[in-house]
Amino acid sequence: MDEELTLDPIDWKALRLSFQIAADLCISNMEAVREGPVWEPTPDRVKAHFKEALPQEGASLNTLLRDFEENILPYGTGNGHPRFWGWVHGSGSAAGALAEMLAGFMNSNVGGRDHIANYVERQVIDWCKDIFNFPASASGILTSGTSMGTLIALNVARNEKAGADVQALGVSAGRRMVGYASAEAHGCNSKAFDLLGLGRQSLRMIAVDDRFRLKPETLRENISADKAAGFQPFVVIASVGTVNTGAIDDLVAIADICRAEGLWLHIDGAFGGLARLTGRFRAELEPMSLADSIAFDFHKWFHVPYDAGCVIIKDEVAHRGAFSARREYLQSTESGLAGGAPWFCDYGPELSRGFRALKVWFTLKSYGIKRLAALIEQNCTQAKKLEALVQAAPDLELCAPVHLNIVCFRMVFDKDGKATDALNKQIVALLQTEGIAAPSTTTINGETVIRVCITNHRTRSDDLTLLVSETRRLGVLINSQDVNLGA
Repeated sequence: MDEELTLDPIDWKALRLSFQIAADLCISNMEAVREGPVWEPTPDRVKAHFKEALPQEGASLNTLLRDFEENILPYGTGNGHPRFWGWVHGSGSAAGALAEMLAGFMNSNVGGRDHIANYVERQVIDWCKDIFNFPASASGILTSGTSMGTLIALNVARNEKAGADVQALGVSAGRRMVGYASAEAHGCNSKAFDLLGLGRQSLRMIAVDDRFRLKPETLRENISADKAAGFQPFVVIASVGTVNTGAIDDLVAIADICRAEGLWLHIDGAFGGLARLTGRFRAELEPMSLADSIAFDFHKWFHVPYDAGCVIIKDEVAHRGAFSARREYLQSTESGLAGGAPWFCDYGPELSRGFRALKVWFTLKSYGIKRLAALIEQNCTQAKKLEALVQAAPDLELCAPVHLNIVCFRMVFDKDGKATDALNKQIVALLQTEGIAAPSTTTINGETVIRVCITNHRTRSDDLTLLVSETRRLGVLINSQDVNLGA
C-alpha cells in the first residue's frame, strides 16, 4: 500500500523554529513601524513576482518566510504607521494579531454546533449589548464589517415592515419599499438596498445642515411625500460618524420620527459608535439605545486586525426569523456536537464563518474598555489640535466642523477653484508616495479637500505638526515649480 499523505510536518522542531522566525519578523516590524515610510508603492519587479504560474510542488516554510519578508511585508496599506490617517483604518495591535494566529490553529467554523468558539462570540455580543445599552434579549452576530452588518439589519427591517411576506414571495409581493439616510451616509447603504432587491433609488438621500447632519424636517417631508405617492417607507439609517466629516445625526429627533411613523431605526456606527464609551461623547450618543439595530466595526477604533464587525438587533425573534432556514442535514440535537442551539447561521447569510470573536475577545480582555475608550478620546483631542494648527496657518483653510476625529482642510493660493483642487490632490499624492503621511482626499461642498481621519493609537501630537509643515512645504514647492496641476 502506498504511503498515506498528510500536511503535518515531518520535523515538528523545525516547524516551531519557523514560527519563532515569523513571530520575530512581525514583532520587529511592528516595533520599528515609526522608523519606516508610511506607505511604499509596490515595485514592478514585485508585481511581476506575483504572476508566477500555479505551484506544482511545495516550498519550505522558511523559503516562504523569506519571500514574505522581501516581497510582501514592506508593501502593505501602511495603516500600522502612526501617520496613516487615510479613510477610516484601524492600526492593529499585538494582542489581536496573536489571537488571529491562535484562531487559525483552532480552525473553527462558527456557523453552529456546540463548541467553544460559539460561546466566545456570544460573550462578545453580550459585551456589545452592554456598550450600547441594548436589552439582554437582543441578538447579534460578528461580521466582516459594517457593510455586511447593514445588509443583515436591513434584511430584518425589510421583512418586518413590508406588510407582505416578502421573505417568501419577494419584494414584488408588497408596495415599493423606500428608506432614508443622509446625503453624507456611507455607500454601503445603497449597496444593501440593491442586494435586497429594493433598488438603489429607493434609498432617499436627505439633505444635511451646515454641520453635515441629516435634516429631520426634510426627512419628515420626504416620508409624507412617499406615503402620498403610495410607497412603503420602512427604515431610517442614522449616521454616527460620517466618513467625510465625522458628523453625528440628531438621534433623538430621528428616533421620534421613526416612532411616530412606525419605521425601523438603524444606526451606522461603523467607527463613531464606539465614541459612546468616552466621557466627551457619552451623553450625545446615549440615544443610540433607541435604535432597532446598530452596525459597527471592531477593526477601526478598537484596532482589532481586519476583518471584524458586528451588528446587534433588538428584536431577536425577528432577527432569527429572517435567516433561520436549516435543512435536514443541519438539524440540532439535544446533546452532542450538533447541540448548542441557536446557531449563528440562524442570524446571518453565512454557514461557514471564521473565529473572528477570538481576536475581539483578546483585544477587550488584554487592554480593557477604559484604555480603549481613552485612546478614542485621545484621537478626538488630537483632531482638535490639528484643527487649531490649520486655523493658525495663513495658507490653509478648514473645510468642515471638527466634531469627532476627522479634519478636512485644504491649501489655498491665489488660484481658481479647479487649480486649487488639483493642488491639494497633488499634495496628498506626494505625502503618500514620499512616505511622509497618508491622509486621503474627499469632496466637501464641491471642493477637493485633504481629509485626516485619526483612528490610530500610535499617532502623537508631533506627527500632526509634521503633517501641517510638510503640507505647506509641498504646496509651496508645487506652486513655485509651476507644476501642471491639471495633470
